[in-house]
Amino acid sequence: MTDTTGTGVRPPATEIELIIGGMTCASCAMRVERKLNKLDGVSATVNYATEKAKVTYSGEAEPERPVEQALVAQVEAAGYTATLPAPPEPDGAAAAGGEAAGDETDPATDSLRQRLIGSALLSVPVIAMAMIPALQFTYWQWISLTLAAPVLVWAAWPFHRAAWANLRHGAATMDTLISMGTLAAFGWSLYALLWGSAGVPGMTHPFEFTVERMAGEANIYLEVAAGVTTFILAGRYFEARSKRRAGAALRALLELGAKDVAVLREGVERRIPAGELLVGDRFLVRPGEKIATDGVVVEGSSAIDASMLTGESVPVEVAPGGTVAGACVNVGGRLVVRATRVGADTQLARMAKLVEDAQTGKAQVQRLADRISAVFVPIVIALSVATLAFWLGAGGTPAAAFTAAVAVLIIACPCALGLATPTALLVGTGRGAQLGILIKGPEVLESTRAVDTVVLDKTGTVTTGRMSLAGVHTVQRADPGEVLRLAGALEDASEHPIARAIARAARENGPLPGVEGFAAVDGGVRGTVEGHTVVAGRTALLDGDLPTTLATAKAEAEALGRTAIVVGWDGEARAVLTVADTVKDTSAEAIARLRGLGLAPVLLTGDNEAVARTVAAEVGIDEVIAGVLPAGKVEVVRRLQAEGRVVAMVGDGVNDAAALAQADLGLAMGTGTDVAIEAGDLTLVGGDLRAAVDAIRLSRRTLRTIKVNLFWAFAYNVAALPLAAAGLLNPMLAGAAMAFSSVFVVSNSLRLRGFRTALR
Repeated sequence: MTDTTGTGVRPPATEIELIIGGMTCASCAMRVERKLNKLDGVSATVNYATEKAKVTYSGEAEPERPVEQALVAQVEAAGYTATLPAPPEPDGAAAAGGEAAGDETDPATDSLRQRLIGSALLSVPVIAMAMIPALQFTYWQWISLTLAAPVLVWAAWPFHRAAWANLRHGAATMDTLISMGTLAAFGWSLYALLWGSAGVPGMTHPFEFTVERMAGEANIYLEVAAGVTTFILAGRYFEARSKRRAGAALRALLELGAKDVAVLREGVERRIPAGELLVGDRFLVRPGEKIATDGVVVEGSSAIDASMLTGESVPVEVAPGGTVAGACVNVGGRLVVRATRVGADTQLARMAKLVEDAQTGKAQVQRLADRISAVFVPIVIALSVATLAFWLGAGGTPAAAFTAAVAVLIIACPCALGLATPTALLVGTGRGAQLGILIKGPEVLESTRAVDTVVLDKTGTVTTGRMSLAGVHTVQRADPGEVLRLAGALEDASEHPIARAIARAARENGPLPGVEGFAAVDGGVRGTVEGHTVVAGRTALLDGDLPTTLATAKAEAEALGRTAIVVGWDGEARAVLTVADTVKDTSAEAIARLRGLGLAPVLLTGDNEAVARTVAAEVGIDEVIAGVLPAGKVEVVRRLQAEGRVVAMVGDGVNDAAALAQADLGLAMGTGTDVAIEAGDLTLVGGDLRAAVDAIRLSRRTLRTIKVNLFWAFAYNVAALPLAAAGLLNPMLAGAAMAFSSVFVVSNSLRLRGFRTALR
């Protein structure tokens, strides 16, 4: 880009986002992207799913007008629309607007649904009358025309509009093929009805499979025009529904924050919307409440559950001077926090931006049908023109010549092609839903084919995500059962996650005694149980050092990344209880099966190195990346992709959302947060990691089925093209070829119902 400053120094790079309108397929996104990248100094990526373009530029694209105008003009020159995002609203309004936006219906999807319903209602009788001679009553052909006309003109309008845009820019996609074939079928049918012999009363299409040359004035193909339109609309509608969810991850992220907050101003506590908090405000966080924004603790101490942001399975202890992040949950005592960052500067808002950037930057795979159409359409048009020229040059009548030329266009119309992707996707996703696997759209399937690396979050994915008692180590004269009973009774009065884990384990061995004088003290808890003064927590709660056996047990547990709780009564240390996030029973088997699919597993976690290595060794993972924050997880995925690896990411938390969106294939555990589920490409309804194996297997098989369907859909059309060019294609042969190819495609897709799960 040219220097417009006159200083010889290149202006700094700036990022801008454009909202793109008018795209109908992934190839449209590629066309817009190529057009934008032609501008000097501009680097653009266009995401078909989110309908956004992320543009990086420096200075002015053209000296005579602002860069924003140049970018919009460039998109419009490609045949699409572009608008700049609306200016940001105040925080409170934005939150309310975001929540409302989640409830609104999408006009484009609603329009597709209306067209699909109308087209289906009108097309069914047209197809039935054309294919069943018994239904061909007097003037049936005129009823067919009346029913098919709205389908072709109104329901198929999006295809015609896209085809015209493609034509103006010298491109051909699936829309071109649909529009061309349906218009040819309808146009010839109209000619045959008005000027040929197809409109005479009592005309029928006999059920005969004869190969003979004919003029074609008695043939109508209205069922082709109506049927193809309906099939393709069905596929587009289901695709649009899944595409709408692309922005839901961002809405879910923003809704995680606290809606209101108890702010302390001039010594008075009052409730205000969280969006009205200012930097420097002091606010109150009671046990069980979400922290309203990022800040520093000024009063009180507590444990903060930050797993959704950091992935750490153990709650973080905070005291005056400690930092806390918005949307984390206060699971312990009362805190007074001073706000240090609000609005778009918070950690939660930055994570939302990471997710959005990852979604926008994800490479899009062009749809297979579009790639084939780009070659097939010009060939068909050329063959049709050549057929017309040949018959006229060979002395044939104009009617016979035009019949053969139009027949070429009609037989090329992709009836089975319209069914190839939707039916396989419908059966595949239906079978997936039965097995607890939700596939969001056809684009997802492309990624599963090439994936060679699977990155696994630890907490909640490989492990249970819940603290459990891992061991009881006692001095020689103490009974482990008695220690656990007394410690469990004491901890049962606490709300701390570690305390709940101990109490839960103790309760499994019988009822717990009552506690008197319970108190939460610095470093643990204290109370009287059955006449004993019991303490549980840090070593400092007891006088003197720990006995050697307990000190060794504590050191070993901490070396493994576990939490060690010292228990004693009457001033004497009796035991060390170890608490940890335990590995799921099926994780090791799942890792082995992922390796069997040719995938290299990588454990990625925000927890410390010792914890990560212990878990990895237990389940059979060699490569471990630990101590990584949410932004770091995205960078790890990007680094692996830069190394040439195709990455699948499996996660369940808010801290995984951006990485799930960045990965080539995101698999979200359905037991996790809504944000992770929305950011992922595949959702595993249960918490069993073996479902990830099923998801990849089912996706690969569904993609394979779609490719077989597409091959045979085109193969039938190509095989019939010579008959059409020779003028030997009668209506029943055309209908039979269409029907047979459609039956084959549907039957092949139904085979996916036999997919078997890896779960036992």
